[in-house]
Amino acid sequence: MKFWTGVTDNDWFTFLSERGFDEVNFWQPSGLPPFTTLPAGTPFLFKLKRPYNHIAGGGYFATFSKLPLSMAWEAFGQKNGAATYLEVEQRIRRLSSGERSVLEIGCSVLVQPFFFERKDWIPVPNWSPNIVKGQTYDTETTEGAWLWNEVQQHLQDKAIMDLVAEPAVEYGGPRYGEQFLTRSRLGQGAFRVLVSEAYGKRCAITGESTLPVLEAAHIKPYELEGPHKITNGMLLRSDFHKLFDAGLVTVTPELRVRVSERIKEQWYNGKAYYRLHDQPLAVIPKLTSQQPDPEFLRWHLNERFVG
Repeated sequence: MKFWTGVTDNDWFTFLSERGFDEVNFWQPSGLPPFTTLPAGTPFLFKLKRPYNHIAGGGYFATFSKLPLSMAWEAFGQKNGAATYLEVEQRIRRLSSGERSVLEIGCSVLVQPFFFERKDWIPVPNWSPNIVKGQTYDTETTEGAWLWNEVQQHLQDKAIMDLVAEPAVEYGGPRYGEQFLTRSRLGQGAFRVLVSEAYGKRCAITGESTLPVLEAAHIKPYELEGPHKITNGMLLRSDFHKLFDAGLVTVTPELRVRVSERIKEQWYNGKAYYRLHDQPLAVIPKLTSQQPDPEFLRWHLNERFVG
């Protein structure tokens, strides 16, 4: 098993370790991913900077996305590791080269983070001082096996340990990747980023790619026990998101757009929306496992849409 150990800002770690969030944004000022070959579900350990140089916790990698800072703050808030937007912005500008009017950061979204007490921090084996981002360990090697064994011994939450155990019979398939995203407990921020990535940062209905106006919509609302799952989400332009939540627009299980006549009857308008009536979705996730679940779409059509 391979896992990642990322160089971690000490202030970021301290802030988050005191709050018990269900997800965190491990951001970096560069928009480049820290690694490119490890799948969703990979354990991601926090290696603190000097003077500590110890493993102090970790989480499980869900996805990577390059986002404007404003959107990263909207999605994660204090889960970015600071109390205010201004504090995060100041940190990034100190670390960035040159002036940038629109700050974009690399976001490694981690779910189910865990933080060790100081007495349980683990010394890092054979760590070169030249490593600035992190490195991959493999349990097939002596040092990788030792480090992962130490991490497991310090984990007290059985539910977290289950995420990296051999998959249960009812799941089958691989230990990581899409199976991890299907079975893990995602937070609101991870949901937003994963839906955005699944739709290529384009509106499912219109194909719009202006990122600031795109929003991750739940098909079945979270407050009605609709889960934070990619299959219960679509990326929509903000006006279509509002219409979808209001039941004035829906998407059928056949992935075709339906627009309610109520718009015209009540507001004597809506031409921009009616031209899309009965049209197929403009954007559908490439992976079948990320496409809208027909059962959630059927629920919205029958329970929310005012046709």
